[in-house]
Amino acid sequence: MKKLISVSVLMFLVISMITCTANNKSSKAAKSSVSSASKVEVYYFHFTRRCVTCQAVETESKKAIQALYPAQVKQGKVRFTQVNLDNEGSATIAKKCAVSGQTLLIVSGGKRVDLTDKGFMYAKSSPDKLKAALKKAIDPLL
Repeated sequence: MKKLISVSVLMFLVISMITCTANNKSSKAAKSSVSSASKVEVYYFHFTRRCVTCQAVETESKKAIQALYPAQVKQGKVRFTQVNLDNEGSATIAKKCAVSGQTLLIVSGGKRVDLTDKGFMYAKSSPDKLKAALKKAIDPLL
């Protein structure tokens, strides 16, 4: 029994080291792609049936992006996209972004910033705070 436990622990450690090494390599690749990627995608994933707050997250996020980055939006460097998860065509992008529910997500290269909590917290009550959170997340990616 002790031998079985020892072998199991050893296998776990070996697998952990291999996984960490692979993650480290992919992380370096992601960092290099972020620096070369100057395109920022802001996604708002939602379902067909939405509450007032869900609608406000989309509306306020879109307004903030257009107000903060008008030149970059025009050039295509910053783009806001709403994705209805109930539509069949949205499965690919949802899978790519690892999203399964309402999500406010900023993606640039290999970098992901999830602002869902702030979106739902501030969209109705403090849209300026949501705008500030979007700016804080997007500025380093440009």
